[in-house]
Formats: sequence, C-alpha cells, structure tokens
Amino acid sequence: MILSILMIVFIAIANIAGAFVVFKKRSVYKGALIILAFAPVFGGMGSLIAISIIRDPFTVFYGLQIGYMLLVNSGIVLFIAVIVRCLQKVLKMM
Repeated sequence: MILSILMIVFIAIANIAGAFVVFKKRSVYKGALIILAFAPVFGGMGSLIAISIIRDPFTVFYGLQIGYMLLVNSGIVLFIAVIVRCLQKVLKMM
C-alpha cells in the first residue's frame, strides 16, 4: 500500500516539476525533458526504498515500473507538444 502511494507521489512530483518548467520557460519540450530526466532518478529511488521496506531483491522491478511510467508519461507529453506545435503552424498559415 505504501509503495503505491509512493509511486503516485513520485509521478506527481515529476509532473509538477515539468509544469513549472513549462510555465517558466514557455516550452513544453523542456517540460517533457525534465519529466524524462526524473524517470531514472525516481526509478532508482523507488527501487532503493522498496528494497529497504520489503527486503526482497525482486522489488527492484518496482523501481523499474516507476521509471517506465515516467518514460511513458514523458512520451505522452512530447507527443502532445508536437501535435500542438503542428496545429499552431497550420492555423498560422490560414
């Protein structure tokens, strides 16, 4: 239960940091890059925390799951950024 809450907290922190970068720098691409940079960091932290709580070597896969979710999240943000940029260019041409 605590590990699921930890996963939600890590994903929320990465997304909030990405949102701050988007609002500060006005670049969704940099926000996606920040979320991508948090993926290995939070994946490693999640693995270490899970190992210390459960004390089983297979809990490393828990941290890898957090990293994978953040990678997918970063890909989704980057995909949305590309679509929005293309729509802006098309609407600007009209």
